[in-house]
Amino acid sequence: MATSKHEAAPDSGRPLTIGEAAARSGVSAKMLRHYESLGLLTGVARSEAGYRLYSAADVHQLRFIRRGRDLGFSMAEIAELMALWRDRGRSSREVKRIAAAHLEDLDRRMRELAEMRRALLALSDCCHGDERPDCPILDGLDGSAGSLP
Repeated sequence: MATSKHEAAPDSGRPLTIGEAAARSGVSAKMLRHYESLGLLTGVARSEAGYRLYSAADVHQLRFIRRGRDLGFSMAEIAELMALWRDRGRSSREVKRIAAAHLEDLDRRMRELAEMRRALLALSDCCHGDERPDCPILDGLDGSAGSLP
């Protein structure tokens, strides 16, 4: 497999620039710096000129963070999960507790979204959507029609 001058071979062991690490992890350079500032990514090496240099292990951690974000975990939850991930003596009980709490939160948010959808659908169904100025949607938003359906 040929590589460009901007992309090291995956097994080269050469430190990666922030752009290379971003490309390999699927995380933007801005977010890499953010995760480092939050302490999620620690020990990032620096060149003599002060540029960040990332290892394969750093990229692996960034992928872990990205997958956690993709699943909707908060930064605090990801920090907890990363600490557990790094601790080979961990108990999976704690990991499951974090995941279960996150599932409960997702379920709650899904119920809230379903309720918002139901209310907006009811208001939308009442609106004629014509040239008349009367609009149940706006009335529902300003409270003049009482509480939302």
